[in-house]
Amino acid sequence: MSETEQKTTQAEIPAATVVVFRNAGAGGPPELLMVTRSRNMSFAGGAAVFPGGRVDQADYDLAATLDTLLDADEAAHRVAAVRETLEETGLAIGISGIVDADRAQSARAMLLETQALAPVLDAMEWQLELDSILPFARWFPKNERLSRIFDTRFYLADLGTGAVDIAVDATENTKLYWITAQGALDAAERGDLSIIFPTRRNLERLAQFPDFAAASHDCERFPVKTITPHMDERDGQRWLCIPDDAGYPITREPLDNVLRG
Repeated sequence: MSETEQKTTQAEIPAATVVVFRNAGAGGPPELLMVTRSRNMSFAGGAAVFPGGRVDQADYDLAATLDTLLDADEAAHRVAAVRETLEETGLAIGISGIVDADRAQSARAMLLETQALAPVLDAMEWQLELDSILPFARWFPKNERLSRIFDTRFYLADLGTGAVDIAVDATENTKLYWITAQGALDAAERGDLSIIFPTRRNLERLAQFPDFAAASHDCERFPVKTITPHMDERDGQRWLCIPDDAGYPITREPLDNVLRG
């Protein structure tokens, strides 16, 4: 297959991922919600990631009905962030109305049946609060050897209290847990977690924040730009790099380390 044919058949998939914060029970750095993906998944199988997934047509359809200052594409990504978090974890984020553990459980069951958020919102008498889903980053790794590449927008959301119920979906994911950003990096260093290059860079950035307010301020300091990692060679060693002005404390990693991770 020629290079032109590869570009023609490659699918670029819009996706949304959410970093959900909660206050640590005994103080200290905030905890983040992560999932371990099933090893059977074609993308990042067995890796620890943040909840999220592709943006569906139903997300675009719902976004088109909303009274919001966001453009339609951005609104659809935030709708997907809300939907995927409820579907994968049982947490209702970006929602106003009566939300408790029982209602969230019922909403999740309905979402898994309907595969669309709009009927769930109607049944629960919930409204979307997309302004509470903060844009954090956008990663678009381009690899012409892959049949699918994900153009993923990362968002932040705050739960505040730690008194919440979560449950793994047991389909795409095998484990669901709260962990600090530095705790996840330490676990990866020990070999207890597998994390891919974008997740590692995001965790390093998130580890700088003592609370959600600091993370929110960082989002204001560094408006979202699309990050496409690129290769660089220095002193005979190949490095995978990202831009230096996107808010990340570490912007390069030896390729050998990336492949092992």
